[in-house]
Amino acid sequence: MRSTFMGLEASKRGLFVQQSALYTTGHNISNANTLGYSRQRVNMQATPGYPYPGLNSPTYPGHLGTGVEAGSIQRIRDQFIDRQYRQETNKLGYWESTTQSISQMEDIMTEPSEFGINQAFTDFWKSMEDVIDNPKDTAGRQVMISKGQALAEAFNYMDTQLKLIQGNIGNEINVSTEKVNSILKQIAAINKQILAVEPNGYVPNDLYDARDLLVDELNEYIPVSISMVESGGLAKDVAEGSMTIKFKPFEGGPEITLVDGKNYATLATTDTNGAPIDGDVDDQTTNGFAEFGAINVSDLGDPPADALTNAVATIDYNTLEPSKGKLLSLVDAYGHSGGEGLYPEMLKKLDVLVNDFITAFNEQHKKGFDLDGAPGVDFFSGTSARDIKVEITDPKQIAASGAAGEEGNNENIRLLAQLHSDTRPNLQNGTFQTYYKSLTGELAVKGQEAIRNAYNSGTLHLQIANSRASMSSVSLDEEMTNMITFQQAYNANARMITVVDEILEKIINGMGRVGL
Repeated sequence: MRSTFMGLEASKRGLFVQQSALYTTGHNISNANTLGYSRQRVNMQATPGYPYPGLNSPTYPGHLGTGVEAGSIQRIRDQFIDRQYRQETNKLGYWESTTQSISQMEDIMTEPSEFGINQAFTDFWKSMEDVIDNPKDTAGRQVMISKGQALAEAFNYMDTQLKLIQGNIGNEINVSTEKVNSILKQIAAINKQILAVEPNGYVPNDLYDARDLLVDELNEYIPVSISMVESGGLAKDVAEGSMTIKFKPFEGGPEITLVDGKNYATLATTDTNGAPIDGDVDDQTTNGFAEFGAINVSDLGDPPADALTNAVATIDYNTLEPSKGKLLSLVDAYGHSGGEGLYPEMLKKLDVLVNDFITAFNEQHKKGFDLDGAPGVDFFSGTSARDIKVEITDPKQIAASGAAGEEGNNENIRLLAQLHSDTRPNLQNGTFQTYYKSLTGELAVKGQEAIRNAYNSGTLHLQIANSRASMSSVSLDEEMTNMITFQQAYNANARMITVVDEILEKIINGMGRVGL
């Protein structure tokens, strides 16, 4: 026989479940502006009907419902969209960082400019005209020396500034590596909390959100793959388990585990000498900074072993997927693999220009004679943009004459001035200035490409983010509708309890003995 109080129990369950739904709605509304928060819902399900199956169970024409229960509280996410979002985050992180690196170089090599190298070249060639017109005039010769010094200083300044930014990028590589280590450590810590909670039958949705937010941030630096491992015990079906994070080499080979449950690896980015990349002046050699060597990955541990002494895996440049992640972009700008990279290549090309200019100018200058009739000496010294300087200090030493003892002869200074228009095999068959213009033009093209790719990637990233938000983010209008729905359902269940109470009151107090 069914229980007299069965209706009270069913409505009581309805009260509790609708109350849980209201609390969950309030939690969603409270976190409407919380970064990374995913809206949650109560998965309601009917409780087992009456009677239960068994040999002694009574027979009824139908199954009597016993009410409702909250099966679980689940967050709303789409793994496919999450994967798309993170893949596009890889590309966006790369191109945004590349755009910044190129922009910093463009700020130094801005052309046309009154103070740029192209103008310094032009002023130096023009200063020779006064010497050609009046070879004996020491004032014109002094101007030529001053303009030569200005040209040399322009190259010195550019070399110094480019290496300064290159050093800053090296330091940013180190900072980014430490950031990745911090993220891996935090993910492992959250895994540890989840592993302690899920086996007891709880679903820690807010911990899942915090972990996914960290994974999104991690993919900005390096591309990784994730997989989930069940916690076991009394874990719910909607429980996500602990997360395993792996780096998959681009050229194949075994995957490198970065996070496995509560254990995590530590990364250390080193140069070709095995030293940490930090961009300090001490790391700078004659030709620049030591190149990127590899990322050393330590043993998994809690906490892990020291990466530099117990490295078990390395990530070199060839295993990093092209155009993916901020860390690769920084390496591409800083330098790798035999002098390749944005800044090393530009510094190398500047040195080629300077060395060819010094060699050609000095060779021609030494063919002439100065005001005292002595053979010409080196006008410039050095071999690169870093160390070029004017060697001559006395205006009389300028070898303008083409013959000894002929102070008014300007044959050699004319030949020196003609170097302005001579094409050079070492400079792609261009003149000194056209070669430099080609460098700035090439940089401008790279900058436009980076900006375009960053824009395209950013647009696609925004579209995917909007698609993800349409599913996972909190809509206040929707939550207000849910709030009214659950409130009315709560009121209806409360009213049902009142009805059952009135029925019981009639049975208990309103029924008496027959005949009285």
